[in-house]
Amino acid sequence: MASATPSWWTKPDWRAAALSPVAALYGFVAGRRMRGAKRQPVDLPVLCIGNFTVGGSGKTPTAIVFAETAKRLGLSPGILSRGHGGSFSKPHIVDPRRDSARLVGDEPLLLARAAPVAVTADRVSGARLLAGRGCDFLIMDDGFQSAHLHMDYALLVIDARYGLGNGRIFPAGPLRADLVDQMRFATALLVMGQGDAADETIRAAARAGRPVFRAGVRPVGNLVGRRYLAFAGIGHPEKFFDTVAAAGGEVVLTRSFADHHVYGDDELRVLARVAEKEGLRIVTTAKDAVRIGAERLGAMQPVPVDVLEIEAVFDVEDTPKRVIEAAVTAARQRKSKG
Repeated sequence: MASATPSWWTKPDWRAAALSPVAALYGFVAGRRMRGAKRQPVDLPVLCIGNFTVGGSGKTPTAIVFAETAKRLGLSPGILSRGHGGSFSKPHIVDPRRDSARLVGDEPLLLARAAPVAVTADRVSGARLLAGRGCDFLIMDDGFQSAHLHMDYALLVIDARYGLGNGRIFPAGPLRADLVDQMRFATALLVMGQGDAADETIRAAARAGRPVFRAGVRPVGNLVGRRYLAFAGIGHPEKFFDTVAAAGGEVVLTRSFADHHVYGDDELRVLARVAEKEGLRIVTTAKDAVRIGAERLGAMQPVPVDVLEIEAVFDVEDTPKRVIEAAVTAARQRKSKG
């Protein structure tokens, strides 16, 4: 699916109206697939961490927290990822020491720090591959709308600042399918960050009897006293700029790129040249850093380059534990009925 378009996050305009016939067809097909698909069950519990829309909502740091929590509970988690931008045609276990973002995508490289990651469009095959590697709990990063793999627990992440954008279905807006169709298969809602843009969706979840959890992201590290040119190629770059400020850095200049942007050497040289001229350091996201690669980041010297990591923090600390236990229980009940 295409990267998010800026107009999707504002009130519907002529572009949304012009694309509404295509959106209606897309929504009809997506909804029918979700309602009618025979999702393939696997022997392991499956926790899906998805979202309603195209664009960044905080799924990656959320998946990492769940993987780390699962390990503390004595489980051996594995993560299923589509690997946006990757080039493997068969299921592949990510090797952070050898694989590049060009081969497996940027998010899988980050996720692989927490647990084994299988990159594949065929999530059933990926699940079997992880099971063969000794995993006993699966975290599906995205894939909620794909309707291929049975989900024992589906946690839908929504950004409190952006919500569902203009509320229209792709390509007129960011929704991947009609909200009613998606809510039908959701187990719970996770609201990330601060803001009121998700309030209507929260009310819809409450009407559907779905629990609503809350979390946010916080920076890992201290940037106090440093002046920056900040750049990011993620779903909502402005969120990263705010995070730099939250870590104490002074954001003097910003440069925004499309989600999963592939940086050319010329672009990196321009960023370094501008930062050097203005007497600034450079800061970027962990996702951008793995996409660029350590060697190419190092080539931006003599300008100092910082990579700001983030982590998800839940308002109620034991939420990940409770969700994992619910997923395991649901899987056990599913298998006992089968």
